[in-house]
Amino acid sequence: MAAEPKESLVAHTVALRRAIHRRPELGFEEHETAALIESELDSLGIERRRVAQTGVVGIVHGSKPGRVAALRADMDALPVTERTGLPFASAIEGRMHACGHDAHVAMLLGAARVLSERRTTLAGAVVLVFQPAEEGPGGALPMIEAGVLDNPRVDAIGMLHVDVRLETGTIGVTPGPINASTDELYLTVRGRGGHGAYPHTAVDAIPAAAATILALQNVAARETDPLESVVVTIGTLAGGYRNNVIADVVEMSGTLRAFDPAIRSDAQHRIERIVKGVARAYGVKSSVRIVPGYPPVTNDPGLAESATAYLHAHTDIHIVRARPTMGGEDFAYYAQRVAGLQIRLGVRNEAAGAIHPGHSPEFRIDEDALAVGVETLVTFATGVTSGGIRA
Repeated sequence: MAAEPKESLVAHTVALRRAIHRRPELGFEEHETAALIESELDSLGIERRRVAQTGVVGIVHGSKPGRVAALRADMDALPVTERTGLPFASAIEGRMHACGHDAHVAMLLGAARVLSERRTTLAGAVVLVFQPAEEGPGGALPMIEAGVLDNPRVDAIGMLHVDVRLETGTIGVTPGPINASTDELYLTVRGRGGHGAYPHTAVDAIPAAAATILALQNVAARETDPLESVVVTIGTLAGGYRNNVIADVVEMSGTLRAFDPAIRSDAQHRIERIVKGVARAYGVKSSVRIVPGYPPVTNDPGLAESATAYLHAHTDIHIVRARPTMGGEDFAYYAQRVAGLQIRLGVRNEAAGAIHPGHSPEFRIDEDALAVGVETLVTFATGVTSGGIRA
């Protein structure tokens, strides 16, 4: 069995996580976080370079021949005001690590420490990918374009994502789709304004917008196989001037989520058809703009099965098949290029208040999960480099 992280390592990992949590930074603004990462890697004698503005890549070279594994952690926070009351809560108003990226960075730094101590027995190499801007506008593609998968050439890449659905001590390894695509929707309905007392002299954009929202629900409810997954959500609605004025313009925005690329494409066409059809029925002019977002994250099936078997054999960690989530992740781009595996890390602990979903101002994690995460990352990386984990 793999040795569990030492108490001093766990304490250091927790301290790193709290330091990052106090100073959250948004996408491509992670200057303090990048500097902390670089300082840690320098202290370990790990080769590193800066890429994609605030991204950092480190490489741990083993003394034996072998394959190349990559481990990825995202660095950025969210524009959320924290309401946890924790002693190490965000010191910056309107900024919070509400999705666990602070833990992701700290665990990868913990894994870097373990791997650096095992250089004499380590086969191959491990690439440490600290990526900015996962929450937007997206840091994965700039990192890939900077060559993080090519120098050295990566055979397989893995990542952890904290998951409040799973109890601490549990990890989730799931073959196939694990995250959905994340397309953005922008809709505009244009009518003709007028006095609220004389609706027959105007063309009201508000009821047309309402009908559009309701009709779009048919994409999931009546036009997609019930055994498949798709989500169409309208999240914002803006229009009108005052209580007695008929609105001439209503603007909406939303999101389209799917696991299957074919269903994603079909849903986009159906949304466009429905918007145009409702417009004709209500005598308005409507437009929809669909901005492609992250593709679905699809775990390599062979890598998932092999990693599950290897982790079972080399750790005592409880492993389950976590249910996929309709949330998005730009880890998808790495997994499109090399064999990729997103592992879900259980952080749920009701006694510790770790029950709130990601992106909540009350989100928190059970820090006991950090040791499990470090062990998982190290075991995955050494399994790939030694040839014990293969796609």
